[in-house]
Amino acid sequence: MAFRGIRDADPLDTSILVLQDRHRSHLVDTEEFQEVLHPRQQMRAFLSMWRMDPRIRPYVIRAGFYGIYRLGHIIIDWPLITCLVERWRPETHTFHVPVGEMTITLQDVAIILGLRIDGPAVTGTCVLDVAGLCGELLGVIPPDDAIRGSAISIRWLCQQLSTPSPDADEVALQRSARGFILALIGSFLFADKKGVHVHLCFLSLLRDFTHTSSYSWGGAVLAHTYRELCRASLDRRRGISGCITLIQLWSWERLHVGRPDFGRTAAYPAPPFPHALRDDDGDVVPADVVDGVDDVLPVQHGVEHEGEPDPALPLGCRWRVPLTRVHNPSGVLLLYRDQLDAQTSDQVLWQPYIGELVDQLPDICLASQDIWRTMSPLICFEIVEWHRPERVLRQFGLHQDIPPACSYEQQLHRVDARGRHQRDWSAYHAPYIALWETRVGRIITSPPMVGSMDFHDPYMQWYRRITRRFLTPSLHRDDMRFHTTAGTTRVLSPPWLT
Repeated sequence: MAFRGIRDADPLDTSILVLQDRHRSHLVDTEEFQEVLHPRQQMRAFLSMWRMDPRIRPYVIRAGFYGIYRLGHIIIDWPLITCLVERWRPETHTFHVPVGEMTITLQDVAIILGLRIDGPAVTGTCVLDVAGLCGELLGVIPPDDAIRGSAISIRWLCQQLSTPSPDADEVALQRSARGFILALIGSFLFADKKGVHVHLCFLSLLRDFTHTSSYSWGGAVLAHTYRELCRASLDRRRGISGCITLIQLWSWERLHVGRPDFGRTAAYPAPPFPHALRDDDGDVVPADVVDGVDDVLPVQHGVEHEGEPDPALPLGCRWRVPLTRVHNPSGVLLLYRDQLDAQTSDQVLWQPYIGELVDQLPDICLASQDIWRTMSPLICFEIVEWHRPERVLRQFGLHQDIPPACSYEQQLHRVDARGRHQRDWSAYHAPYIALWETRVGRIITSPPMVGSMDFHDPYMQWYRRITRRFLTPSLHRDDMRFHTTAGTTRVLSPPWLT
């Protein structure tokens, strides 16, 4: 058996992780790369500007975005996000942790966010008549200073559409609802580098709310999230955008690192809008913040709104209650790295969504469960990213064999919207859309998982050769700083255990 030297942390077999020399983990022991990623999310700002008018609530529910609104703003632990990005591999679309590969799947998106995953791809043309489209669907034409390329200012949308008149008719309320959903999409689900504009191509999908709800918004969010993780993990990137809350809640559901505890008893999630704004764009979560939500009064869900009961909420909303930091330390990047380096199999929840936890979820969270394991391309206009459930079968309670080879499609990763504002992406990505439409025919299966995977399982022997399991430099000790322990344990362990 080959011996992995103390200083040689890179993969022994480089046939899988072909981007290692560009990857963030390759630079993790340099002083310049000790900082956390910069945040690019504006959900808090959006919710402070736009409180949803109760009259547009039925349209938001019909379109399928009410659960996202109720999830609201959760303080982001940026050292945790940074630590996860260091483990993300663009070649496989998985996090490489010591016990094997893990990833965010369509199952996680459906259950945590409550978005539909089985439906037509979120795509179409970006050849738009901005004035005509906005005039028809929003009832107002944006000035030139509210437009950037084919994107519209979220702040301008709030100023124009957040307060429909008391005598507004159905058409006016629908226009306000479209503006609200469009701003929600740009602030939370598909946030760009600054999070202040949203592409108008999404507006064309909001014409009919019932039809809007039929799209695979979950697949689109996952495609966008994959793309942002891939970008952030390479070439000394300093920031990450997209649906950061999804990444954090996925980690809280499955990993012990940085996971808070549920604090004071709260029967209902807090409302999504912030009462007193707090900064969450620093390097660490503020020390005096013990709750994961803004300081607001609880609001009951299940109450009626003008005779209509509040719908059941996705699982992510369970984290909108007071949280404490008692059992797991938080907010320190070096500590998170050390904890992941020392991770053991009993510190992973391969199947967190079981029993009473999912009994009260809305139907959309548990619909089309076979699609959770489809090996298909995920699509969001210009973005195409592959869904790789065959690499994380333990997340579905199935036995994990050595996965088939997957190629890194570099040219596909290079396709973005820069300089391509006037393109019909449904035609450009037609072959991938056709593959998505046959998603039911590419469901991966395997025998049920029995017990935990043995250290000497063929998969684990293969995995230890093709990955970099440990990131913290061995025996690295700075004066007056936290001293990692996982690296020291590796040095003292026999070679066959590392």
